[in-house]
Order: sequence, then structure tokens, then C-alpha cells
Amino acid sequence: MAERLDQPRETRRVLLPRPRVDADRQGQWSESIARFLGTPRFIIWLTVFCVAWIAWNTLLPKDLQFDRADLGFTALTLVLSLQASYAAPLILLAQNRQTDRDRVQAEQDRQRAERNLADTEFLAREMAALRIGLSEVATRDFVRSELRNLLEELAEEREAEREERERAEHAEHAEGVEPPPRTDSTPRVRRTDRT
Repeated sequence: MAERLDQPRETRRVLLPRPRVDADRQGQWSESIARFLGTPRFIIWLTVFCVAWIAWNTLLPKDLQFDRADLGFTALTLVLSLQASYAAPLILLAQNRQTDRDRVQAEQDRQRAERNLADTEFLAREMAALRIGLSEVATRDFVRSELRNLLEELAEEREAEREERERAEHAEHAEGVEPPPRTDSTPRVRRTDRT
């Protein structure tokens, strides 16, 4: 029977269960190894290891040597190749995890920048509204000038009322009628007739 491509495969029974590996723990482990491989300490230890290997296999008697120099230190070459073959995938795993972290960090930075832009735009709108509002608010100088104008108008009205009263008093005095008593607080001006 041909397999259908629109449906998932059925799981097969296996003799040995597949080991479950925690991807996060494995990633942390590979990052720690990759970090160590990139340190000067690793280079120093690798150099010490290679110098000790070469010194052992060249300076000691032939019966104690295990990797002969005339064969080009074949065992040392295999050990270094094995180390490099394991180091490369571990470094790639660490780089992949770092790429994932960078992607998440970039997304968070983008979101933070969007929030900052929205806050800045909001504050700019608020400041514009305040400027518009302040242009309609009466300033101290404006209030003073309006009060000064009102006081001048009041003084002119009082002066006009006083002059009108004086004319009325003068007209009544000329007819011989006693003027009514004053009720306002302005001082009474006495005039004498020169007739």
C-alpha cells in the first residue's frame, strides 16, 4: 500500500527507546565548551599538551615512545582532528543559540522602540494641546491691563455722575430748591456763586 502524503506517518515500534535529551541543558553544555575553546587558557593547555606529546615521543627512549616522529606523529594528528571534529559542531550549536538570543533581544528592542515612539508622540500631542490651551489663557499683563481699563471706566463714570449732580445742584440752587442729601461716598464739592 502506498503511503499517503496528506497524513502523518504512523509511529514505528523500536526495540530501544529513543533517549530524551533536554535541548536547553544540551545547549548550555555546548555553549560552555565553546566558550572554553575560545579562551586563551584552552590555547595554552592545547600548546602544553602538544609540546609534552612531541617531547615525550622524541626525547624519551624508543621503548617508551607511543607515537613515532618518523611517522609524522600520526596519533597526535588523529587526536587533534578528533578534537576539531567535535569542537566545530559545538561551536555551531553555541552560535545558533546566540543567534536565537539575538533575535529575541532584537524583537524586545523593537517593541521597546515602538513603545518609546508612541510615548514620545503622546507627549508631543500633549505639549501641543498645552501650548494651544496656554495661548487662550489670560496672562498677568492681560489681566492687569483689563483691570486698569475697568478702573478707568469706573473713574470716568463717577466723574460723569459727579458732574451731572453738580449741574443738577447748580440748577436747583439757582431756582432756590435745596438739593437732596448725598448718598454716595464721593466728597461733596461746595461751590460758591459769584453773581
